[in-house]
Amino acid sequence: MTRCDFCGSTILFGGKSSNGHRFCNDRCAQRGLLISISNTIPEAEVQQQVWQTHQGRCPKCAGPGPIDVHVSHRVWSALVVTSWRSQPRISCRSCGTKAQAGDLAFSLVCGWWGFPWGLLLTPVQIGRDVAGMVKGPDPAQPSDSLKKMVRMQMAANAVAAKAPVTPGTSRVPVGTR
Repeated sequence: MTRCDFCGSTILFGGKSSNGHRFCNDRCAQRGLLISISNTIPEAEVQQQVWQTHQGRCPKCAGPGPIDVHVSHRVWSALVVTSWRSQPRISCRSCGTKAQAGDLAFSLVCGWWGFPWGLLLTPVQIGRDVAGMVKGPDPAQPSDSLKKMVRMQMAANAVAAKAPVTPGTSRVPVGTR
C-alpha cells in the first residue's frame, strides 16, 4: 500500500502527487514543500535536535523523557459513513499510552456503526492502539518517526522565520497544537 510522504498515513483511494511525492490529501501536498526544505538542513543539526527532544521534557505533561512519537488510532461510523485517522504525538510514554487508550475507547463505542467500513476498520484501529500501548518505541534511542518529525519542525520553523508576519497572525511551530 502507498503511504503519504508527509504524514505517513496509508492511502487507500485517490491521493495527490507532486514533485515525485505522494500525499493523502491537499493539506499534506501543500505541506510537502517542507520535505524539500528539510532535506537542506545539515544532518548534524537534525541529530542534535533529535537527541535534545528525546532526552527533554514531555511537551504534554512536562514529565521526564524519553520523548518519542506515539501514534493513536481512532475510527467512528454512522450507517454508511466511516472516518478514521492516525494521530502522531511527540510525548512521553505515559502521555502516548493515555492518548492510545482514549482513542481505543472512542473506537470501541463509536467505530462499529457503519457498514461495511466501520465493521472492518474498527478491529484494525483497536489492534493498532493495543500494539502501540504494549510495544511502543525503544526508550534507549530516538525512532525514525521522531527524527522525521523533528526535521519537519525545523523546516517549518525555517519557513516561518523567513515569512513576513502580518497583523493578526501568529506562528505556531509544527507539532505544538
